[in-house]
This record gives sequence, structure tokens and C-alpha cells, in this order.
Amino acid sequence: MKSEIRRFGRGFAYAWNGIRAAVQQERNFRFHLCAACYAFVAAWLAGLSAVEWCLIVLCIASVLGMELMNSAVERAVDKPDTTHWWSAGAAKDMAAGAVLVVAVGALAIGLLLIVPKWMALWGRLCQFPWLGIVCVIALVPAYRFIFRYDSTQKGEQPNGKTDS
Repeated sequence: MKSEIRRFGRGFAYAWNGIRAAVQQERNFRFHLCAACYAFVAAWLAGLSAVEWCLIVLCIASVLGMELMNSAVERAVDKPDTTHWWSAGAAKDMAAGAVLVVAVGALAIGLLLIVPKWMALWGRLCQFPWLGIVCVIALVPAYRFIFRYDSTQKGEQPNGKTDS
């Protein structure tokens, strides 16, 4: 019984390691995290109901989950042998397409929820003008977070040395 619980707990540790690896190594995952933060701020400013919040959270979780699956597929089929190259490329393209479909759907749901409450959102921004300024200023660290140089890309090893 104790080993079952221990194995169950290790599953959470492995999942957390996967999420951490995605944050560290996947630019698109970092982009979606930043977009999620802005979606949460917009939802708060618009004064969404509990059900509308649930839809926002579900959309964000779906996009992030699909991005994790896309990254897993890319890693699983990376650098196949020459006989499976086309299949690997198609699998990666399909996984990326799945992320795009879910992200566009989430954007549509977000717009359908936020746009009708535009006046409420604007009113809250006028009530808290500092929040608008913070959101604009936060674009700089968000940009740096999303597009930071990943040392494991472009032939560079994690210790900073390049492959010859």
C-alpha cells in the first residue's frame, strides 16, 4: 500500500518536471502563459461571472495542455530515421495544428465573453489607471520571458560551449 502511494506521488513529481521543462525550453508555452495572465486580468476587469470564469480557466488549461502534448509529440518524433521522416514531420504538424485549433477556439470564447463587457472593463481601467500602466509595462518582461535565449538551442550545450 505504501509503495502504491509513493508511486502515485512520483507521478505528480514527473508531471511537475514536464511542466518545468516546458517553461524552460518551449517558447510557445511561455507565450501562452503570458497570454493567460493577460486573460485573467481582462476577465477580472470585465467583472465576469463564476461560470464565465470557469470557461476562461477551462480554455487556458486546454491551450496549455495542448501545448504540452505538442511538445511531447515533437520530442518523441524528433530526428527519426530517413524511412520515417515524412511521418514524423506530419505528426509534428498535426500536433501544432491541434494547438492552433484549441488556441483559436479559446480566443473566440474569450472575445465572446469580454467584448460584451467592454464598458465594464473600460470603467474598471478608469477606476484603476495604474493597472493599465502596469499591464503595458509588463509587456517588456513578458517579451523577455517569452523570447529569452534558450541555451539548449542552436547547437549550444547547457554549459555554454558550442558544438563543433
